[in-house]
Amino acid sequence: MNRPDAPNELAITFFYYRDLPAAMQFYEDVLGLPLAIDQGWCKIYQICPGAHVGLVDEAKGMNKWAPVKPVQLCIRVPDVDDWYAYAQAKALDTLSDLFANDALGIRAFVFNDPEGYQIEIQTATRPGA
Repeated sequence: MNRPDAPNELAITFFYYRDLPAAMQFYEDVLGLPLAIDQGWCKIYQICPGAHVGLVDEAKGMNKWAPVKPVQLCIRVPDVDDWYAYAQAKALDTLSDLFANDALGIRAFVFNDPEGYQIEIQTATRPGA
């Protein structure tokens, strides 16, 4: 049997929260992501065309909240300096310094969302990075 060859429609990464309303407020008000799909106890936000993050009430989702978050959500933006100034003004939790990684061809910074998921905001410093 052959793998289906129809193109994918969406990519959704799901994060699990104890306090879904606080997570929703952060992703809407701080990151400015639009709510794309409202499933009640699961809220799916569009990051860019085709890429989404789903915020799930851990009491109802397939997985449970955990204190250690070995996951990072990376969002590539056209101007990391503008986003860094905004992050500083918002005093985001565990905000790192702005850094460059020449091997990867990026400039970036990281911070945590309300329940400890790390978010990286980055800009490419060269074509193909």
